[in-house]
Amino acid sequence: MSFAEPTHLLALLALPLLLVVSVAARARRRRFAVRHPAAAAMRALAPRSARWRRVVPATLLGASTIALAAGFAKPQRTVHVPVEKASVVLVTDESGSMQADDVSPTRLQAAQGAARSFLSDAPKSLLIGFAGFSSSVETNVAPTTDRAAVTSAIGALSAEGGTATGDALSAALDQLAARKGTDGRTAPAAIVLLSDGARTAGSDPLEAAARAKRLGIPIYTVALGTQSGTLSLPDGQTLDVPPDPQTLAQIASTSGGRTYAVDDADTLSGIYRSLGSKLGTKAEQREVTIAFVGGGLLLLLGGLGTSVGTRGRLAL
Repeated sequence: MSFAEPTHLLALLALPLLLVVSVAARARRRRFAVRHPAAAAMRALAPRSARWRRVVPATLLGASTIALAAGFAKPQRTVHVPVEKASVVLVTDESGSMQADDVSPTRLQAAQGAARSFLSDAPKSLLIGFAGFSSSVETNVAPTTDRAAVTSAIGALSAEGGTATGDALSAALDQLAARKGTDGRTAPAAIVLLSDGARTAGSDPLEAAARAKRLGIPIYTVALGTQSGTLSLPDGQTLDVPPDPQTLAQIASTSGGRTYAVDDADTLSGIYRSLGSKLGTKAEQREVTIAFVGGGLLLLLGGLGTSVGTRGRLAL
């Protein structure tokens, strides 16, 4: 919460001033009050006023003053609104090492679940593309609002082959660079790259990251897996398949994005869910003065209404 005119909050200084005036007036009434000889007897017979009848009206009136002063300062709140023609491409590793089960049930299945979480939480107007890669780019879905096409591509992933990270990023950048906004420039876009190992084929991913920086397209990278991850080979041998968070961090840093290192499926889905709700939106300040003024008026009416019951009583 912020205020467009914070200096107007100085109106709140009226509260302590009113309190001082009220205390002074009460003291003055007591000083000059004329006591009836039978005051003690009458006080004993008179019905006692509940404490809340004195406290509630003052509290409501004070709260009303605070709300109206805050409304006078033009309160604002931050909301996230969809960005016109914004696009995101999910670039997902489907190399052989994605069969490793150090991330339950397997790295590939965890990646598929996270991608579906992204689709469910992304703004409906966000254009989403998909690229699956191993030794080459196996799947390439252009950014679209057709969630079914992307869901189908996610479900078709199959873990085998090497890791051509640079080629996959270049393919995604080609898709996004071709999209133009209303000003003729490249439309707002981002890439979410998930991989579990170092590049073993294709072009240098850091060159693609530098190109992404020039285009203003940040790359969010996710290094999936644990350092103890292994893969059982057909000949009975075991192959170590640790992730490569260092290279992925370089890709993110070079492009202007952010990097994550994940070793369990729940955390991975949480990251994708968060990215899905944030990417493709921008923060805007919306004025909410009417809510404060309306609340202040209701509190004012409540204070006046509850104070009516206390009037007309004999002050003894």
